[in-house]
Amino acid sequence: MLKLTTQEYTFGEALSVGTQKAFQVVFDNIKGFGKIFRGEVSASKALSGPIGIAQNLFGGIWVWDRFWTVTGLLSMALAFMNALPIPALDGGHATILSYEIISGRKPSDRFLEGAQKVGMVLLLGLMAFAIFNDVFKAVF
Repeated sequence: MLKLTTQEYTFGEALSVGTQKAFQVVFDNIKGFGKIFRGEVSASKALSGPIGIAQNLFGGIWVWDRFWTVTGLLSMALAFMNALPIPALDGGHATILSYEIISGRKPSDRFLEGAQKVGMVLLLGLMAFAIFNDVFKAVF
Protein backbone atom coordinates (compact mmCIF):
# COMPACT_ATOMS: atom_id res chain seq x y z
CA MET A 1 0.00 0.00 0.00
CA LEU A 2 1.09 3.55 -0.62
CA LYS A 3 2.11 5.61 2.36
CA LEU A 4 0.67 9.12 2.36
CA THR A 5 2.98 11.94 3.31
CA THR A 6 2.40 15.64 3.87
CA GLN A 7 4.79 18.31 2.69
CA GLU A 8 4.72 21.61 4.60
CA TYR A 9 5.53 24.84 2.73
CA THR A 10 5.96 28.44 3.76
CA PHE A 11 3.65 30.93 2.04
CA GLY A 12 6.33 31.87 -0.50
CA GLU A 13 7.21 28.25 -1.22
CA ALA A 14 3.53 27.34 -1.56
CA LEU A 15 3.03 30.18 -4.04
CA SER A 16 6.00 29.03 -6.10
CA VAL A 17 5.15 25.32 -6.04
CA GLY A 18 1.44 25.97 -6.69
CA THR A 19 2.21 28.18 -9.68
CA GLN A 20 4.63 25.61 -11.06
CA LYS A 21 2.10 22.77 -10.72
CA ALA A 22 -0.72 24.86 -12.18
CA PHE A 23 1.23 25.80 -15.29
CA GLN A 24 2.56 22.25 -15.62
CA VAL A 25 -1.06 21.27 -16.33
CA VAL A 26 -1.12 23.71 -19.25
CA PHE A 27 2.17 22.37 -20.62
CA ASP A 28 0.92 18.78 -20.22
CA ASN A 29 -2.24 19.70 -22.16
CA ILE A 30 -0.15 21.16 -24.96
CA LYS A 31 2.00 18.00 -25.08
CA GLY A 32 -1.14 15.84 -25.02
CA PHE A 33 -2.75 17.70 -27.91
CA GLY A 34 0.50 17.40 -29.83
CA LYS A 35 0.52 13.63 -29.33
CA ILE A 36 -3.12 13.37 -30.45
CA PHE A 37 -2.52 15.45 -33.59
CA ARG A 38 0.66 13.51 -34.46
CA GLY A 39 -1.25 10.24 -34.07
CA GLU A 40 0.92 8.95 -31.22
CA VAL A 41 -2.12 8.61 -28.94
CA SER A 42 -5.71 7.79 -29.83
CA ALA A 43 -8.16 10.59 -29.05
CA SER A 44 -10.63 8.07 -27.64
CA LYS A 45 -8.03 6.94 -25.11
CA ALA A 46 -6.72 10.41 -24.28
CA LEU A 47 -9.96 12.39 -23.90
CA SER A 48 -12.38 11.97 -21.02
CA GLY A 49 -15.57 13.69 -20.02
CA PRO A 50 -16.96 14.20 -16.52
CA ILE A 51 -17.55 10.48 -15.92
CA GLY A 52 -14.02 9.50 -16.94
CA ILE A 53 -12.48 12.32 -14.92
CA ALA A 54 -14.38 11.28 -11.81
CA GLN A 55 -13.48 7.61 -12.25
CA ASN A 56 -9.81 8.20 -13.01
CA LEU A 57 -9.08 10.91 -10.48
CA PHE A 58 -11.28 9.85 -7.59
CA GLY A 59 -11.65 6.10 -8.09
CA GLY A 60 -14.82 5.96 -5.99
CA ILE A 61 -13.09 7.44 -2.93
CA TRP A 62 -13.92 10.96 -1.75
CA VAL A 63 -10.99 12.91 -0.35
CA TRP A 64 -11.30 16.67 0.12
CA ASP A 65 -7.64 17.36 -0.65
CA ARG A 66 -7.90 15.46 -3.91
CA PHE A 67 -11.16 17.24 -4.76
CA TRP A 68 -9.59 20.71 -4.38
CA THR A 69 -6.46 19.64 -6.25
CA VAL A 70 -8.55 18.31 -9.14
CA THR A 71 -10.71 21.45 -9.10
CA GLY A 72 -7.63 23.65 -9.46
CA LEU A 73 -6.08 21.47 -12.17
CA LEU A 74 -9.33 21.38 -14.17
CA SER A 75 -9.58 25.15 -13.83
CA MET A 76 -6.15 25.55 -15.42
CA ALA A 77 -7.01 23.05 -18.17
CA LEU A 78 -10.22 24.95 -18.94
CA ALA A 79 -8.34 28.26 -18.97
CA PHE A 80 -5.97 26.79 -21.56
CA MET A 81 -8.86 25.44 -23.65
CA ASN A 82 -10.63 28.81 -23.47
CA ALA A 83 -7.54 30.53 -24.88
CA LEU A 84 -7.51 28.33 -28.01
CA PRO A 85 -8.48 30.17 -31.21
CA ILE A 86 -11.88 28.47 -31.50
CA PRO A 87 -14.43 31.10 -32.61
CA ALA A 88 -16.94 30.53 -29.78
CA LEU A 89 -14.27 30.92 -27.07
CA ASP A 90 -12.27 33.89 -25.80
CA GLY A 91 -9.25 32.83 -27.84
CA GLY A 92 -11.38 33.01 -30.97
CA HIS A 93 -12.55 36.49 -30.07
CA ALA A 94 -8.94 37.55 -29.45
CA THR A 95 -7.98 36.13 -32.85
CA ILE A 96 -10.75 38.08 -34.57
CA LEU A 97 -9.77 41.26 -32.71
CA SER A 98 -6.14 40.72 -33.72
CA TYR A 99 -7.28 40.41 -37.33
CA GLU A 100 -9.16 43.70 -36.96
CA ILE A 101 -6.08 45.42 -35.54
CA ILE A 102 -3.78 44.12 -38.27
CA SER A 103 -6.12 44.61 -41.24
CA GLY A 104 -7.82 47.76 -39.99
CA ARG A 105 -11.28 46.45 -40.87
CA LYS A 106 -13.96 44.43 -39.15
CA PRO A 107 -14.95 41.03 -40.55
CA SER A 108 -18.48 40.90 -41.95
CA ASP A 109 -21.34 40.02 -39.65
CA ARG A 110 -22.04 37.01 -41.84
CA PHE A 111 -18.48 35.73 -41.33
CA LEU A 112 -18.66 36.32 -37.55
CA GLU A 113 -21.99 34.48 -37.34
CA GLY A 114 -20.65 31.57 -39.37
CA ALA A 115 -17.49 31.41 -37.25
CA GLN A 116 -19.59 31.31 -34.06
CA LYS A 117 -21.68 28.47 -35.51
CA VAL A 118 -18.57 26.50 -36.49
CA GLY A 119 -17.07 27.09 -33.04
CA MET A 120 -20.21 25.92 -31.28
CA VAL A 121 -20.43 22.81 -33.46
CA LEU A 122 -16.79 22.02 -32.63
CA LEU A 123 -17.35 22.49 -28.91
CA LEU A 124 -20.62 20.57 -28.77
CA GLY A 125 -19.11 17.80 -30.90
CA LEU A 126 -16.11 17.55 -28.59
CA MET A 127 -18.36 17.43 -25.53
CA ALA A 128 -20.59 14.77 -27.10
CA PHE A 129 -17.52 12.74 -28.09
CA ALA A 130 -16.07 12.91 -24.57
CA ILE A 131 -19.33 11.95 -22.85
CA PHE A 132 -20.09 9.16 -25.36
CA ASN A 133 -16.53 7.93 -24.94
CA ASP A 134 -16.98 7.81 -21.15
CA VAL A 135 -20.23 5.88 -21.42
CA PHE A 136 -18.72 3.51 -23.99
CA LYS A 137 -15.72 2.83 -21.73
CA ALA A 138 -17.98 2.26 -18.72
CA VAL A 139 -20.27 -0.16 -20.54
CA PHE A 140 -17.67 -2.09 -22.54
